[in-house]
Amino acid sequence: MAVFAVVFAVALSLVCISATLLRWNELRYRKKGLPSGTMGWPVFGETTEFLKHGPNFIKNQRARYGDFFKSHILGCPTIVSMDPEVNKYILMNESKGLVPGYPQSMLDILGKCNIAAVHGSTHKYMRGALLSLISPTMIRSHILPKIDHFIRSHLANWHHHVIDIQQKTKEMAFMSSLKQIAGIESSSIAQEFMHEFFKLVLGTLSLPIDLPGTNYRRGFQARKNIVNILRKLIEERRASKETEEVDMLSCLLKEEENKYKLSDEEIIDLIITLLYSGYETVSTTSMMAVKYLHDHPHVLQDLRKEHLAIRAKKKPDEPITWEDYKAMRFTRAVIFETSRLATIVNGVLRKTTQEMEINGFMIPKGWRIYVYTREVNYDPYLYPDPLTFNPWRWMEKSLESQHYFLIFGGGTRQCPGKELGIAEISTFLHYFVTRYRWEETEGNKLVKFPRVEAPNGLRIRVSSY
Repeated sequence: MAVFAVVFAVALSLVCISATLLRWNELRYRKKGLPSGTMGWPVFGETTEFLKHGPNFIKNQRARYGDFFKSHILGCPTIVSMDPEVNKYILMNESKGLVPGYPQSMLDILGKCNIAAVHGSTHKYMRGALLSLISPTMIRSHILPKIDHFIRSHLANWHHHVIDIQQKTKEMAFMSSLKQIAGIESSSIAQEFMHEFFKLVLGTLSLPIDLPGTNYRRGFQARKNIVNILRKLIEERRASKETEEVDMLSCLLKEEENKYKLSDEEIIDLIITLLYSGYETVSTTSMMAVKYLHDHPHVLQDLRKEHLAIRAKKKPDEPITWEDYKAMRFTRAVIFETSRLATIVNGVLRKTTQEMEINGFMIPKGWRIYVYTREVNYDPYLYPDPLTFNPWRWMEKSLESQHYFLIFGGGTRQCPGKELGIAEISTFLHYFVTRYRWEETEGNKLVKFPRVEAPNGLRIRVSSY
């Protein structure tokens, strides 16, 4: 009985302490002029719920507080905006005090020179340097041939195997980027790089708690290891007399031919940013396209028809060209519809550099604003029958130019690698649907999101087409 009383007393004390901490944190952020919302625990806020439940967390808070509410996520007090017009204003007005506001863990691990961290003239310069590497001319002349060669090689031995498509597309996205950036494809350095890179990615999505065993500590250490690999690679390139290789690193190091003169630190952060920004979007969109095509045979039929028509004009091993890529109109529509329905990127973060009024509320200096664009993708007014996978809706090019089209971001920070990513996914789909048929194996676990079923470790059985 005495033991029960002690346990009860301890439990009651913990409940009282928890309630007090929650109440204190709510009062701390109850300032006049702020929108309604909850702030969770001191320091941690509502980060655990946000990372664990993702879109469901946002959906529940929206039901309680509307399209514009406050929270505390990823280590900072944050306003979540789901109003399309307000979001457009935020994205288009960086010069008025709304700068990038990515989590501290992301800034620490991706580097202070990464394009998401800088703003103003520095951002303009770094973006210019990045765009010079992935311009349509560069894609046409140098990048697309590398993508074509890599994808053909990557898919070469898939027939008559059961494969984890999620893992394969992750490897594809990373290794293809590494090939384009530094000419690295299958060497031991690539495997070491990939192992460290995956730890880096996890670190950017964690609280900046620098303790042994945390994802942040592992991610930060992975960055150090990657920086060492890249510094050594840069030194070897400078010492080498070979100049025939045309990749992104060689372009960055040719100072006499490149108007953008970057320091080694800036080059390294730019390379890490290129790898990071394309990895998740290309791999997940490729995986989900396979899933949606499997579930919608009539879409697959039309997609395959488009690609077989391209192959009919070519020799068996002849690579696709820029003209072939530009002719893939239905493929582009499939990619857009996959990106819309799966919503790989839910939104972007901004930060206030001064107290400012937004949507009738006074937002304090230093607060983040989460421009949440996910729900726009399911607006029935903008996209009739929004939960249906319908690529034909994108065959009218005007849809891509609408102001609410935010799949690739918006404003001056629209994804600079948009066309490169589409070219890479298009090439993957070209060889995948013309070479193979596939079916899902039994026992797949599906993680159910509010709008879409996404495969978790999806395994498919592949056979020759």
